Amino acid sequence: QRRNGLTDVDAQHCVWYGECGDSKIAGKKYNCNYTGPPKPLQAEGHELLAELCPGYDYGDRSLCCDVDQLNSLKGSLQLPLQFLSRCPACSSNFMNLFCELTCSPHQSRFMNSTDFNGPSVTEVQYYIGQTFTNAMYNACKDVQAPSSNVKALSLLCGKDAKDCNATNWIQYMFNINNGQSPFPIIPIFSDVPVSGYTPMNNKTYACTEGLDDGSGPCSCQDCTKACGPKPVPPPVPPPWTIFGIDAMTVIMWISYSAFLLIFFGAVLGVWYYRKRTIMSEYGPILDSNNPLSLNADNPDQVNASCCETLGERFENALRTLFSSWGSFCVRHPSVVLLGSLILVVGSSGGLVYMRITTDPVELWSSPSSQARQEKDFFDSHFGPFFRTAQLIITTPIVDPFLYSPYFGGSDVPFGAILRKDILHQVAAVISDDFFVYADYHSHFLYCVSAPASLNDTTLLHDPCLGTYGGPIFPWLALGGYDETNYNNATALVVTFPVNNYLNDSVRLGKARAWEKEFVKFMKNFKNPNLTVAFSAERSIEDEIDRESKSDISTIVVSYVIMFVYISLALGHINSCRRLMVDSKISLGISGILIVLSSVSSSLGIFSYCGIPLTLIVIEVIPFLVLAVGVDNIFIVVQAYQRDERMPQEELHQQIGRILGDVAPSMLLSSLSETVAFFLGALSNMPAVRTFSLFAGLAVFIDFLLQISCFVSLLIRLTANRLDIFCCAKLPEGQETRTDSFLFRFFKKIFAPFVLKEWVRPIIVAVFVGMLSFSIAVVNKVEIGLDQKLSMPDDSYVLDYFKNLTMYLHTGAPVYFVVEDGLNYSSLEGQNAVCGGVGCNNDSLVQQVYSASLISNYTTIGFTPSSWLDDYFDWVKPQSSCCRYYNTSGEFCNASVVNSSCVHCRPMTPAGKQRPEGEDFMQFLPMFLSDNPNTKCGKGGHAAYAAAVDVYPDLTGVGATYFMTYHTILKESPDFTEALKMARILAANITEAVGHKVFAYSIFYVFYEQYLTIASDTAFNLGVSLAAILAVSTVLLGFEVWSAVLVSVTIAMILVNMFGVMWLWSISLNAISLVNLVMCCGISVEFCSHIVRAFSISVKNNRVERAEEALAHMGSSVFSGITLTKFGGILILALSKSQIFQVFYFRMYLAIVLLGAAHGLIFLPVLLSYIGPSVNKAKVFSANKRNAGTERERLLNY
Repeated sequence: QRRNGLTDVDAQHCVWYGECGDSKIAGKKYNCNYTGPPKPLQAEGHELLAELCPGYDYGDRSLCCDVDQLNSLKGSLQLPLQFLSRCPACSSNFMNLFCELTCSPHQSRFMNSTDFNGPSVTEVQYYIGQTFTNAMYNACKDVQAPSSNVKALSLLCGKDAKDCNATNWIQYMFNINNGQSPFPIIPIFSDVPVSGYTPMNNKTYACTEGLDDGSGPCSCQDCTKACGPKPVPPPVPPPWTIFGIDAMTVIMWISYSAFLLIFFGAVLGVWYYRKRTIMSEYGPILDSNNPLSLNADNPDQVNASCCETLGERFENALRTLFSSWGSFCVRHPSVVLLGSLILVVGSSGGLVYMRITTDPVELWSSPSSQARQEKDFFDSHFGPFFRTAQLIITTPIVDPFLYSPYFGGSDVPFGAILRKDILHQVAAVISDDFFVYADYHSHFLYCVSAPASLNDTTLLHDPCLGTYGGPIFPWLALGGYDETNYNNATALVVTFPVNNYLNDSVRLGKARAWEKEFVKFMKNFKNPNLTVAFSAERSIEDEIDRESKSDISTIVVSYVIMFVYISLALGHINSCRRLMVDSKISLGISGILIVLSSVSSSLGIFSYCGIPLTLIVIEVIPFLVLAVGVDNIFIVVQAYQRDERMPQEELHQQIGRILGDVAPSMLLSSLSETVAFFLGALSNMPAVRTFSLFAGLAVFIDFLLQISCFVSLLIRLTANRLDIFCCAKLPEGQETRTDSFLFRFFKKIFAPFVLKEWVRPIIVAVFVGMLSFSIAVVNKVEIGLDQKLSMPDDSYVLDYFKNLTMYLHTGAPVYFVVEDGLNYSSLEGQNAVCGGVGCNNDSLVQQVYSASLISNYTTIGFTPSSWLDDYFDWVKPQSSCCRYYNTSGEFCNASVVNSSCVHCRPMTPAGKQRPEGEDFMQFLPMFLSDNPNTKCGKGGHAAYAAAVDVYPDLTGVGATYFMTYHTILKESPDFTEALKMARILAANITEAVGHKVFAYSIFYVFYEQYLTIASDTAFNLGVSLAAILAVSTVLLGFEVWSAVLVSVTIAMILVNMFGVMWLWSISLNAISLVNLVMCCGISVEFCSHIVRAFSISVKNNRVERAEEALAHMGSSVFSGITLTKFGGILILALSKSQIFQVFYFRMYLAIVLLGAAHGLIFLPVLLSYIGPSVNKAKVFSANKRNAGTERERLLNY
């Protein structure tokens, strides 16, 4: 074969040899034109040849390059090799390409010089086999750059790795615009001879193969083929359905239909039976042969069971105790009032030590919780996470503009926010100089695709790194773009990480002061071309604080309305003449003062104990205690108003007797609530625990003050003095006593109607229907708290949240923290966590990488940054990164040119291995102090300075972390799911590594509660119901069935609350859980008084007993709780705070309406059907006690 008139043997010559002339690229040289045979390499180049091109290190080493060319080759390839050396096959193929180009003794076979400048070659054509090209690309395409969380080709290809392919990668490397190639090298790809040239098609290695020098195959992270099949997320469990309809809905429909069938069947059966035997309405119940009959026994004979007798004696003991106490309080009011005042003032004195917690971490996360302990560990080892201040900048200008590249190519559209004049205005905002020396568009387009590149390939050859030495990722700095078209961005995101300090209040105070000024500056900033949403670390806390202060007026108005109502409603005005006597304003005010005293005493006592308050406590507890306390006040006052004094009975005896009648009922409700609340304090949630403690004590103190102070003040009812103007007295006159309108309404209209024979089944059907609906939707109530709700309507933070959701393209950083104790100096310890050659397939880095491949399921968005892998690349002798002065042993940066700088490790087989033992620790501090530069892109200072906790005496490495990012998280469930998935991944890593690894992100402490809130809610409410059942059983005189009915009704109210929460879009979180615990307490008030009145009634049958209980107690409960609360709740709807509107107005309204409906409508009907039988011992005792007295006539009436 002949080519260009030369034989094939003659054709094997060089195309260049040696260097001559400076290239247009600064610091680079041209090669000299030379077409002679190859020359033996000088002796001083042998070591360099063995390092770079070991394939030519044999014989006399006759090559087409000299030592200078080898040195230039090494300098040009330093950076790519630092990134590609993680995968031996890739770096071997890569070096093969450049060794053949630079030094091959057969250059003329596949190279053609096409342009010269004097003796210099200024352009060549390089014929490369397509097979070689594809194999080289395939071996390198998956190699990671750990510090940047991207693939290495993103930094070496001039575009994002996904847009890089076998040919455009080589074209980019051979282009002079990359800043490394001294002259144009034109690659021509073919597997067959072209124009007489045979393309270079040397042997290549696949990334799954080991090399001849003993190097192993690439790791799974750097070579997808080495991984086996890609992980597949488990299928999403299908929704639970029956016939294509939600299963719970179907089940509850069937259950409800079955209940209606059985219930109405039984009702109709009884009606038919009664009609057939032509009996009276209550015949079946009154039938003496009926085991359920109340009249089967002669009332003069007591056939009471042991339990009934015990209950009657307990009841009698309580009555006697409270009667004696009431009598004492009326006889010695001064002693009682003064003693109570001293105790209240003493308890309230603790308020001087009161601390209010507004720190969100303290509010929502228990110190013993997993997330809190992990946060404390992270903060103490690596310093607390930065305090973040952030701007999201958009522009009202909507028109994009086109950029035409200088060197040809299609026009590129840019978003308006990237206009030069807009960027100048932004630069003014962020107080940074912004001068344009060259076209910023081309710099932008290159650097968004290769953010960690050290050369932007424009004429300026600027690095893409930020001033801190690390990459600025486009998905952190830009917003509102589609996919990866960053040029279409519509928002700029500017983040100021402010140093945070652990246990250093002075420096933390300075950081907070800076944030305060930052917020003030941004509030006042105005620019017609810029719209800026902003937030600082302190913003949420500040806005919650401001919201609390602005809500004070709403709360005050709400309480004033309730106070005015109480003061007016307590009075029962019989005639205009007695207006000033019968209105009980002063008594109402006294009752309110007692409520407030109990609240302040509770706060004071716990403040003495050093327990901090929360805003929830301050906002909710007065409301709760008012509900409970006012109800009891109405019961006492109305019982007195309806009572007639017995002949020869003194005032103190009468009030004592009344207290003996009603105080057990007050004790029942108050003690049930107190025990329920104190057991609620077992909760892990600080907000719920604190509320439960304060509420339990406040309710109990309120009860004690009511049966002492308030009873002593009852004497005001009897003295015929003018209300408020108590010095004046009305002349005695004969007054007829009348019942109040509300009492008459309940007695004559409401109670008889509710208990009509045809009304009762309808009521049962309606309430069981409500219950069935609520059970069907209880699992559909959303969990979480939309953080937008916690802000006032007019808050600047709402704009920030809105922009965050709209524009941000990445989630929060997540750290996989390896706790102290892992030996990184040993091969086993290294292999357990690293991601490069020789690392375990289930290592930490490998598992996080695998998780990032299915990010839609795992929420792990990117490959982790790995200090260990970068350290191994940095310390390799082939790299110019790790050097030290042989005179002093000090670190010598790669950019320093000094003959006394020597490589850390020798160019020997052992030196090329990973450092172990003392070697590992010797060079690690140098790595962590080295900033990346154009000679060495692997310096660890920017990315890892805080990630490695090195022991002070360099004896080892303590805790370390490996960072990545979550995917975009927008709603509360997204954050909870991200936490759950990260913990599952960390548990798998811990198992594989055999050492504790945990996941940490800044938001985990706030969202951890939602992982367990469903079980926490069930536990809290279950414990409260159990407490109510136990206390009710004892205080109702051991009537278990009565206590069960109370508990069942309260459980129904709670389940219906979930139905309301679903209908009204109220999510389940700590705030709503506090309200549900409170609902449990208030429901006791609605139910227990009615049930106790029913249990002590001595009427003939269940219906009459239920009617009497509803008439006597119903009016007090209705006026005491329902009406009192109603006015106050409606005002809450006017609050600016969204949290008030959703969690207080809506939930309180539901609590009061559901409580009133169940207590005053459903419960009496339930008692009329399945209420407990009358306690024979109590009937006998009551008849005996009242025989021959006026009381007997009243009871019969």
